[in-house]
Amino acid sequence: MSIPDPFQFSAAWEAAWNAHDLDALLAHFHDDVVFTSPKAASILPDTRGIVRGKEQLRAYWAEGLRLIPDLHFTVVDVHAGVATLVIQYRNQTGDLVDEVLVLGDDARVVEGHATYRPATVSEPQPRP
Repeated sequence: MSIPDPFQFSAAWEAAWNAHDLDALLAHFHDDVVFTSPKAASILPDTRGIVRGKEQLRAYWAEGLRLIPDLHFTVVDVHAGVATLVIQYRNQTGDLVDEVLVLGDDARVVEGHATYRPATVSEPQPRP
């Protein structure tokens, strides 16, 4: 299976987010998408962080945009794998986020995972 051009995909993704255009954004997602995010757990607690289906994803993102009206993303980097894209971006607070997107046969996202840097990262301890 071929994946869409990673740079074109991420540019369209970024533009849709920054325009707060959910229809344009969701056009890239399969109807039966599964999306995980720790932010979903706080915005829609019943999901426990696992959003199932495009309509629930729309509800999650719509509520997120309502709660964060200045939401803005800047793509920093893009990585491509086998049927997988990873979009690394900075959000409106400057936090670095990675979104892992698994693509189906029709090149739409069937699975996505928003990943965030932990608030506290423990450094490896030197060996004695």
